[in-house]
Amino acid sequence: MSLVLRPLNPADESRMREIHRAMLADGFQFLHDDGPWDEVIERHRREALGQNLAPGRVRCSYLVAEEVNADGTAGPIVGRVSIRHELNDFLLNVGGHVGYGVAPEHRRRGHATEILRQSVALLAAEGVEKILVTCDDDNIASARTIEACGGVLEDVRPIEGEAPKRRYWISA
Repeated sequence: MSLVLRPLNPADESRMREIHRAMLADGFQFLHDDGPWDEVIERHRREALGQNLAPGRVRCSYLVAEEVNADGTAGPIVGRVSIRHELNDFLLNVGGHVGYGVAPEHRRRGHATEILRQSVALLAAEGVEKILVTCDDDNIASARTIEACGGVLEDVRPIEGEAPKRRYWISA
């Protein structure tokens, strides 16, 4: 399987919104913005550059995970990832460096592991030596994905009003 992580583009809107609706049923916020698509793309472009960040936000690359067909052409969008290039207090305790999601119809095919593997490589290329990845304590699939990418469990932290978070560190 070949997978590429890339920025959003105008042609992605319908598929990304479709996945977002499907994942809301699981309580997962696949898209972080619901405004006009050109504004969503522009916000993500600025965040990736660290420009005009809202209070409490850090530089973040929001990337689409897209399969690549055997002939090198673009295949379906299977998921997304948010790569936070630094940690603030919230990310250190709850969110981590990497947040990913895979569309329900594309799960159990190794996509999450590949998304996380590529995300770790991107952060390592920027000089991040230890990468924090978190998941809900009861999310066994995500815990296995993180462990498959070298994640070492540091602890499980209670989060007020939410499920406890498993906190893993991956050495780049």
